[in-house]
Amino acid sequence: MAIRKILIFGEDDILRKHSRPVEKFDKRLGMLLDDMADTMYHADGAGLAAVQVGVLKRCVVIDVGDGLIELVNPVIVESSGAAVNPEGCLSIPGRRCTVERPTHVVVRAQDRKGRAIELTGDEFLAMAVCHELDHLDGIVYTDKMIEDVTDQFDQEKK
Repeated sequence: MAIRKILIFGEDDILRKHSRPVEKFDKRLGMLLDDMADTMYHADGAGLAAVQVGVLKRCVVIDVGDGLIELVNPVIVESSGAAVNPEGCLSIPGRRCTVERPTHVVVRAQDRKGRAIELTGDEFLAMAVCHELDHLDGIVYTDKMIEDVTDQFDQEKK
């Protein structure tokens, strides 16, 4: 397992590319998922998409405090509700913006071995899932920004 370099938006256009479906469920995929989790935890993040470490594969890792979730080839099949909350991104360090996201999502995906899984997420988990899945389609949260609230977060840190 290793810590990978997180790509910074504006420095690398790969963050704007669409990821390809995972077709091989092998040791390399397992290593990628392990490295992504290590990288996310090292950066104190709540989620990370493979594209953020330079790999155009449709996989994400998420941990909003309830344990690690790995999603390979994820698709949101249901969403409802809406809430506006501040978000940040490991690929856009130091910035916070409000974004409207669903408060409930159902995701179909595969695990690291290719087995079908379904995940239901509410509130923060729903927001994190939507944020990470956007990355798989070349979308960053500032594309959906309602308001830049970076200054408010900077003042709260003081």
